[in-house]
Amino acid sequence: MEWGTRWLGIGVMACTIAAGIPVPSPAMARDVTDMAGVTQSVPDHPARIADLWFAHNELVLMLGGARQIVMTVDRPQARPWMYRVFPALYQARAVNGPQVNAETLLQDRVDLVFVPDASAAIAAFRGVGVPTLVASFHDVDGLLRVMDMTAAALGTEQAHATATRYRTMMRQTVNDARDRLSGVADAQRPRVLHVQSLHPLKVDGADSIVDEWITLAGGRNAARGISGNMKPVSVEQVAAWDPDVIILGPDCGTLDPAADGGMWQRLRAVREGRVHNNPSGVFPWDRYGSELPLQISWAAKILHPDLFGDVDPLLLTREFYDTYFHYALSAQDAARILAGQPPESMASGTP
Repeated sequence: MEWGTRWLGIGVMACTIAAGIPVPSPAMARDVTDMAGVTQSVPDHPARIADLWFAHNELVLMLGGARQIVMTVDRPQARPWMYRVFPALYQARAVNGPQVNAETLLQDRVDLVFVPDASAAIAAFRGVGVPTLVASFHDVDGLLRVMDMTAAALGTEQAHATATRYRTMMRQTVNDARDRLSGVADAQRPRVLHVQSLHPLKVDGADSIVDEWITLAGGRNAARGISGNMKPVSVEQVAAWDPDVIILGPDCGTLDPAADGGMWQRLRAVREGRVHNNPSGVFPWDRYGSELPLQISWAAKILHPDLFGDVDPLLLTREFYDTYFHYALSAQDAARILAGQPPESMASGTP
């Protein structure tokens, strides 16, 4: 540990003690290695979790940790289904982004932190004795590793059983898609443009989980030459790509075909009616949450309806919510999720 970090931790802790705030000292029961390869000792039963990565909150919720989350970066206005399905999250303090100061963690008596990636804040968190686990991932295999890591950190039979069941289901989903698409040549796989934002215009390229589910669903990423998530592009570049299919991310806004001098309405995908709104449930299906298996099945059906005609996304959604979220989702609510719409009461302005 660097001396600067050590003195930062000691200084914060001294101020905390002086202010009369109890310093957490949970019994450390086991070591957990995070996605950065760092091993941390975690509490036997973490009771006050700060989850500072938007996508990872869904994993903790699914693994049975809803009541343990006392600090979150997800807000009900942005993630209405998350709070509808897991109302215990209303007890948590909502904070802005992962850059929370260590004093705030101590004030809330946090005993375990999840963060999206390695950052300077981690040293401060660990410096005051709060175990901090990096939970980032970039593909299906990474998601499964994070699921196992999170289950290990929570340390409950429910968490381990759910993670094991989820791994089996994910592998079945991926293998089923691959089997059905095994005879489809590259030329028959639609070129798919995934739009994360319309204003400003941003798309998702290679080396991302979006690129992976497009491929698993039998498509080709139309954003050639682009690498990573949420990359700004010009309308001229989109026109040059002229994708076969456009998928609009849940938070990207409404597409006006007449915008940008009518460029959008001249695209093949718009002319042929192959523009789709991405589903969004507890977390947006297209990004880094646990509903990724549903995304793969949904995308495969819209890209290759002839090969996935027996797949019922509405039924799969209801079964997933019942099995993994322990929530009885109605057919009407499942349809709203598939359309990327919020719960009906929130859409009408009712709290």
